[in-house]
Amino acid sequence: MGEQGGRLAWILGSSRSGSTWLLRMLGEVDPVIPIDDPHLGHHLGVWRPIPLAWATSDVDLELGTLSDHKHERRDFFFSDRYREHWMPALRELIEARFGVQVSEDAREHGVAEPMVVVKEPASQTADLLLELFPASRLIFLLRDGRDVVASWLDAYRSGSWAIQGGAYPVSASGRLGLIRWQAAVWRKRTEVVQAAFEERDPALRVMIRYEELRRDPADALRRVCATLGISPDPDRLESIASANSYESVPFGEKGQGREIRRAQPGSWRESMTSEEIAAMHEILGPKLAELGYPDPSGHDLARAA
Repeated sequence: MGEQGGRLAWILGSSRSGSTWLLRMLGEVDPVIPIDDPHLGHHLGVWRPIPLAWATSDVDLELGTLSDHKHERRDFFFSDRYREHWMPALRELIEARFGVQVSEDAREHGVAEPMVVVKEPASQTADLLLELFPASRLIFLLRDGRDVVASWLDAYRSGSWAIQGGAYPVSASGRLGLIRWQAAVWRKRTEVVQAAFEERDPALRVMIRYEELRRDPADALRRVCATLGISPDPDRLESIASANSYESVPFGEKGQGREIRRAQPGSWRESMTSEEIAAMHEILGPKLAELGYPDPSGHDLARAA
């Protein structure tokens, strides 16, 4: 990954945004070596307040990270005061950890000069990760936050794919709190990645909307590969896109409770009550309007903004 990330790229934006799909396709493009969900940002960006707050508080809450609240404190491990000391050490740790995995995969697949693509390490720390690796590439994968929230709501059901990873079956009375929490997470992550994207050299960044990826995956892959500095054969990209389409997934491996769920923009309208939709829009409305997302349900996002 040397030269402070010259052979490194991040897929950032949000979980449940199609990032697994995008990474799987990129992993079939030479010389990409994929790293799936390392959860690095969860260690570096612990949420504050805790998720329970969205189910138990009667006031409007502003989501942040522990570092947002503590970075000026001298005793905080990642204190601004000692930034010049811990930043190089943290970069070295990440390089060493990713490096050994990439070396194993590169040997196995015969890749001489791998381009490492890391999928959604927890985007609330996008600014820190990109500062650590100033030459790395940013793939901003943006999806309508309402579809992201709906996807997580489905994941918190009995028997879902996410249970083994630490999720739990949410009760009927807990749905509203979960929806509010996931809406706040999407908004925060989107804001952090937006800011990082604006500061990035245009040659080192690309924004792909999930809706574009769904409509023409081969073209989205082409744009991402151009940002990575690689030029696969267009027919190869078409073949990869076709082989990895939602339609090609066996029926028993997709749908409710599955990691591959709907792939249908706007399906959030079918899984929430009017009260839940209203609560979600209170948090997401202004950001959705800013990003130009339509509102087919009749909620006035422009007015909310």
